[in-house]
Parts: sequence; structure tokens; C-alpha cells
Amino acid sequence: MQARTLYLASESPRRLALLRECGFAPTVIPTGVDDGPLQSGDVHPAAWTSSLAYLKAKAGYDSLWASDPAQAESGIVLGADTVVVKGTDLIGKPTDREHAEAILRQLEAGSHQVVTGVAILVDGQRQLIVDSSEVQVGTLGDDRIREYLATDQWIGKAGAYNLAERVESGWPITYHGDPTTVMGLPMMRLTPLLRSLLHTESPQTCGS
Repeated sequence: MQARTLYLASESPRRLALLRECGFAPTVIPTGVDDGPLQSGDVHPAAWTSSLAYLKAKAGYDSLWASDPAQAESGIVLGADTVVVKGTDLIGKPTDREHAEAILRQLEAGSHQVVTGVAILVDGQRQLIVDSSEVQVGTLGDDRIREYLATDQWIGKAGAYNLAERVESGWPITYHGDPTTVMGLPMMRLTPLLRSLLHTESPQTCGS
């Protein structure tokens, strides 16, 4: 059976790393989609993330089709979006340092949900996955927040943080659920689906 190519419609280095860590070798394709200015309004987080994931996947597919229709038809295009949910607020990527600080102040000393939606375009069909995990953040304090903001590691990250980086740095942060969902792709659910679509063998779990 002819091998398929997995295309990642995202420039997120975290998502690329997650796929590679689980044995995939995706080709990154541009989408031209900037969802930063978009406002979610009164919508369920699952609907919002899956819609944006599809928007990105479709844009990636269209870009691929424009350059190589045969690859677009035979390939697998994956788009994703992640949002933090605190109360009734849907929080995406910070727009600047002040926004990042405001997000961190909102998230500290409490819990929040992280929802990641994934859209896969293959064989003219769309498949959607939405997964969520709960994250608890302790008190961060002014010094820790200022030091972190100065590193610019908050840039491009939903909720202004990356779970693995913050755990490694010693932040008072714990989670329930798939940690890779918090980092941008729910690999425990996504891995077996991609292996099936790619017709390759798969370990029982990945991302746990």
C-alpha cells in the first residue's frame, strides 16, 4: 500500500515535537491563518477549538493543493487549536507582555481547563478530535512572574505557558488528564488514529 504523507498545518514547534516524539515525520505546511485577533464570543470551547482547527487544516490543504494537487489528495492534513478555559473566559495566546501577565495573574492560585481541538483532512473527509485536561496552578508570586515574562517564553502559547517547561522549571503546577493535550496535541487519542491512517504500527500509548 502506498505510503501517505502527514502534513502539519501549524508552525508550532511544540506540536511538531510532539508528533516526532511519537514516531511521526510530518511535513510542515503554511496556513496563513492568524487566529489571534479572533474573538470566540458565546461559544462552547469544544466548538471553538474544533472550528479553528478545521480552519487551519483547510487553509493548509488549500496551500498544498495550489502547489501539488496529487499530494493534497493522497496526504493527511492535520490542524489544531488550543484554548484555556477559566470560568466563562476562553483564553488564547497573549498579544503582548502585559496581556501575558494578566493571563498568568488570572490563572494562578486556582484551576482551569485546557481544550485542544484537532481536525484531520483525509480522502476528502474531515475527522475531528477534542480533548480536555485540568490544570492546577499554585501561587506564583510577583518575582516568578516577572522573571518568566522577561524570558519571552510566553509568546505564542495558549494561556501564556507550556506545561512541560513550567513543570521542569519548578512551578507549582499539576494536571489531570493527558499532558500533551495541554501542550497542543492530544497524543494519547491522536496516535492510534494517525497510525491507522498511515498504515503503520503503533505503540499502545504515546504522550502519557
